[in-house]
Amino acid sequence: MTDVGLARLQFGTMTIYHFIFVPITIGTAFVLAILETRYWKTRKPEDRKVLDFFGRLFLINFAVGVVTGILQEFQFGMNWSNYSRFVGDVFGAPLAVEALAAFFLESTFVGVWIFGWDRISPRLHTWSMWLVAIGTSLSAFWILTANSFMQEPVGYRLIHGHAAMDNFFALLGNPQLWVEFPHVEAAALTTGGFFVASISAYFLRFKKEYREWYMPAFRIGLIVAAVGSVMVVVIGHDQAQHLIFAQPMKMAASEALWHDSALHASWSIVSFFNPVTHYTWFSIPVPYMLSILAYNRLTGRVRGISTLQSLYVHRYGPGNYVPPVLVTYWSFRLMILIGFLMAIMAILGLWYVRKHQVEGHPTYLKLMNWSILLPSFGNIMGWVMTEVGRQPWIVFGLQKTVHGVSPTVPIYEVAISFTGFTLLYLIIGIIEVRLLLKYIGLGPEAHEAYVAPSDDGILQPE
Repeated sequence: MTDVGLARLQFGTMTIYHFIFVPITIGTAFVLAILETRYWKTRKPEDRKVLDFFGRLFLINFAVGVVTGILQEFQFGMNWSNYSRFVGDVFGAPLAVEALAAFFLESTFVGVWIFGWDRISPRLHTWSMWLVAIGTSLSAFWILTANSFMQEPVGYRLIHGHAAMDNFFALLGNPQLWVEFPHVEAAALTTGGFFVASISAYFLRFKKEYREWYMPAFRIGLIVAAVGSVMVVVIGHDQAQHLIFAQPMKMAASEALWHDSALHASWSIVSFFNPVTHYTWFSIPVPYMLSILAYNRLTGRVRGISTLQSLYVHRYGPGNYVPPVLVTYWSFRLMILIGFLMAIMAILGLWYVRKHQVEGHPTYLKLMNWSILLPSFGNIMGWVMTEVGRQPWIVFGLQKTVHGVSPTVPIYEVAISFTGFTLLYLIIGIIEVRLLLKYIGLGPEAHEAYVAPSDDGILQPE
């Protein structure tokens, strides 16, 4: 393990951990906004208690997401100072906007939502959660604006070996951003929908007295999850087509395509191969599918790894430009598999709800309980494919990962920080899980006394 490898492992581990909470926050905020909008129409006490219940789970996750996000940023100055110097003039701008605008928006109105139940009008209180949902999505937009520059640099010029911003609006118009952001947003909605639906399924399965309470949340969560999962598949297809032109090596690695494909390119459902010798001993191909995925037609060649390696050597100079093929290939397929599983689970659940047969299928409810993990695994696999498939570049075509690390930080210091952060994140994770399980176990009746709205909209204590 080199200092570069250890620094990459630390950043990857912390990012994966942080990325578990971000989509839950974005998606659950949106579902909470829908639930509260519904509550002010029904005025049912049980709807308010269910809303309070999921609100507490959301706040636990929101707090952990903030903490892990702040710690993650420390690494840019610790282990990646060369990268920060090279791209800081570009990378820092969208991150600054995210902190000063989007994060302040969501954190401010989270406070309004928490403390405003009996102090502001129902309409304003509902809008506060909608603004939280908008703020979380804006945060994702600005962070992905920065990440999209790493994937497809635009709006810059090189000055004395550093990337300086030349056109801020070019960053906002980055083609990579407009396939990446909708894909991540749809995945976040799916995550939030499954978070609410899976926990509601627990009460439908084990707490029969709360069936009428949680059925609306179960239905709304499934609707959001179904729409989000279908969008993930459709937009993911567009994103893959964009990568054929923007990062063809990543797509070739995700297919383990060592040589240029035939005119009618097939796509492998699974393939077992040796990444060193390129020998494939088992594969299940789907004829024409790769051409369809790449060009929306039955014909079309896709360039292979060997061709692209020669092209990159000619363009960027000597070196190995092939990413870890094994990781890229299998993370891509696991992401696709999980995406289709989520769509099937959500659509099947909506069918059972429509037929009033949810409780008659305990196996489905049991699967829904465990399906709370599916979106997080899918999100992680998507991130791994995106970032590992870009290697050896930290900024595609401009700076290699090996040149982005801090030059004066010895490997033992990286090991110390990695160990410390990992232990800290482990403690935070244990606290998060224990709190979530505690409040799920307590149920909706464990919260403060219900406050009922009067006809004039003023909240009156029970």
